[in-house]
Amino acid sequence: MWALRRASLPLRNRVFGIRASSATLSDLKLQHNAGVSDSPEVTCGKCRSFKRCYHEKFDSANLYVVRRGLSSQAGTKSSGEEDDLEDGFSELETTDGAKAVVGDNGEDELISEPDLSDNEDHAEPLFPKAPLRKRVTSALFKAIVAAPGLSVTAALDKWVEEGNQIDRGEISLTMLSLRKLQMYGRALQFSEWLEASKRVELIERDYSSHLDLIAKVHGPERAAKYIETIPISFRGELVYRTLLANYVQAGNVKRAEEVFNKMKDLEFPITTFSCNQLLLLYKRTDKKKLADVLLLMEKENVKPSLFTFRLLIDTKGQMNDISGMEELLEKLKEQGFEPDIGIKSIAAGHYAAAGLKEKAEAVLKDMERGNLSENRRVCGDLLRIYALLGQADQVERIWKFCESNPWTAECLAAIEAWGKLKKIKEAEAVFEKMLKNVKKPSSKHYTVLLKVYADHKMLTKGKDLIKRMADDGCNIGPQTWDALVKLYLDAGEIDKADSILHKASQNNQVKPFFRTYMAVMDQYSKKGDVHNSEKIFHRMRQAGYMGRLRQFQALVRAYINAKAPAYGIRERMKADNIFPNRDLTGQLVQVDAFRKTAASDLLE
Repeated sequence: MWALRRASLPLRNRVFGIRASSATLSDLKLQHNAGVSDSPEVTCGKCRSFKRCYHEKFDSANLYVVRRGLSSQAGTKSSGEEDDLEDGFSELETTDGAKAVVGDNGEDELISEPDLSDNEDHAEPLFPKAPLRKRVTSALFKAIVAAPGLSVTAALDKWVEEGNQIDRGEISLTMLSLRKLQMYGRALQFSEWLEASKRVELIERDYSSHLDLIAKVHGPERAAKYIETIPISFRGELVYRTLLANYVQAGNVKRAEEVFNKMKDLEFPITTFSCNQLLLLYKRTDKKKLADVLLLMEKENVKPSLFTFRLLIDTKGQMNDISGMEELLEKLKEQGFEPDIGIKSIAAGHYAAAGLKEKAEAVLKDMERGNLSENRRVCGDLLRIYALLGQADQVERIWKFCESNPWTAECLAAIEAWGKLKKIKEAEAVFEKMLKNVKKPSSKHYTVLLKVYADHKMLTKGKDLIKRMADDGCNIGPQTWDALVKLYLDAGEIDKADSILHKASQNNQVKPFFRTYMAVMDQYSKKGDVHNSEKIFHRMRQAGYMGRLRQFQALVRAYINAKAPAYGIRERMKADNIFPNRDLTGQLVQVDAFRKTAASDLLE
């Protein structure tokens, strides 16, 4: 932690939004048993200048993923989490970012997926993949799934009328199953029925689960209003931290900070979980604020967790600060933590991206430990990182080990790896093999190959694959939208990409990624198309993506390229609580409608 602070920029000219105080981290003790699923607390400052230095070659999102499980649990895994899985219907579920898919062998196969809300720079590193588990389903779950879309309540009433009992175990298992399959609408109807029917005595965890489902289906603003209906005695830290996590997931900095400060006003404890949420938020939106959170953690004696280190290590890698990353790795070990597979993969990926081949290979060998049979869960990460190193022979070796009985996650990783190595035929062969082993292919299976086509500007093949997806009845989601938009943008068809994005934004269940909007906006910005840049900017605000420096940077570039003044741009930034960095400050001068020039001085 102190290693990160030492490498951080000076904290001057700072006004704290999260009401942190000035303190050093030199005395901060990192305890191995620090809790993770705790309550929220935040308020962060604004730096006038911060030079971002993203390293573009390594995308940690490709290795670790965040899942739309219960948001208040995102990025955490504490020793007591298993109890949460058994208690009530507030499943604080899998944090490894994996989605369960039933294969022919009847077992759950874990498919890693990129972050569902942000671009590559904003990915949250995930935990090691969990071991395969037998799927357990309940009769109640089957009854809910079988019910027509908006008649879950009627199905539940019928279930009770037939003499069936509903207990905590049945509720928990059913809700977990609905969440795993991302059936959030049905899960919300189930939760509403439970609350209205008073079949069980609700506890705070139940209300927090209900709030989380509202946020997923209707957005965090609706979820915030739901808090007012919760009995005061149950409006505890868990409820507010769930709301905080949903605002973090949405990337809404202003509202997340407001919730954090509200929790402080309510005198809830500042916990590791809440601080991790802030670190995750600022890692995605404004890295200069990370030091503020670290200061707050020291002042309040909040103990960092392994996930705290994972976030900071990945941040250092993204900034291409390898020495800072290594310093944190050493600090982690000094404090009694053991780097897990997730942290090792992050380090190896950043070493590879920085061209440090020997260091990357050393970490990969340590992950493999000379025996893939006993360490099979690392295969997906090995495939991706060896591809990043350009080592086709190693990718082939790992894939041959998996090929006889591949897990779906390994197939996805292999497709991605072969694509990175420009071996399209090999990627397609793995794709076809994967589809043979999956009973009902989803958009996730197709999207990974679609991304390969997009990366190599293979528009015709991409179109054919989309048609095949439609023929297979796949639901199109954010991952597919993102790949489609990229496919058409790389082909120079910006109007078509914009049209796809607009249709995707009208989806009431899931919104397009932040990066998808920015990809289109960047293209308009390069052309100096102010009208369409403003249009995308407005759509992003409607989708909940607001208050980010990145958006204003693209918008200002559009005005610069159009050689047009940007009236009121500084006021707009101020209203969104955005403070320009050094680069943007220089750009703002160029679009200032009232700036003085040598010619204007002569005319006065």
